[in-house]
Amino acid sequence: MPPVKSRREAYSEATRAAILEQATRLFAERGYTATSLEHVATATRVTRGAVYHHFADKQALFEAVLDDQEKRAFDEIAAAATAADPWDAALLALDAFLDKCCDPAYGRLVWQEGPTALGWQRWHETEEKYAYGLVEGFIHALVDAGYVENRAIESTVRFCFWILGGAGLALADAAEEDKARTRDEWSYLIRRTLNAFRIK
Repeated sequence: MPPVKSRREAYSEATRAAILEQATRLFAERGYTATSLEHVATATRVTRGAVYHHFADKQALFEAVLDDQEKRAFDEIAAAATAADPWDAALLALDAFLDKCCDPAYGRLVWQEGPTALGWQRWHETEEKYAYGLVEGFIHALVDAGYVENRAIESTVRFCFWILGGAGLALADAAEEDKARTRDEWSYLIRRTLNAFRIK
């Protein structure tokens, strides 16, 4: 049985969650550069000191927002891959990923604001922390099931990882009225690519 949290601990956790929620909204609406910690504090109805108590600076706050977005996406994509057959599961995961990238907040935070806020290297590390491992798991499952040849696996994983990244960027950049068409086009192209790898 987990230990009971004190009132102070519960309040601290609730405050951090509220700050993250408001920061997510503001970063998605205004962008990283145009959002200050003062804006976040005002929106959360806490002092700026309370924000600093939980996050060292604006970049640390954005990194926490991005981490939360990626965790949620990871869970949603993994949960969508319900098929027993690895090939079908991979396609379900692909659909879930493309749907997630159509979400305006996720698209802007992860694909547009992420590299600006964290710098290319740190943003890339965050992407690899979640997305790379997920792609790797699906590719290994396809190899184990005999769908994909057991050859150049690491390069195959990275190849698929970058294709999915291209789809994410394209969907984040697409105008709202073009997202459905762009999603369908990338779905078609990625499926064609996966079928090229298929050996049975």
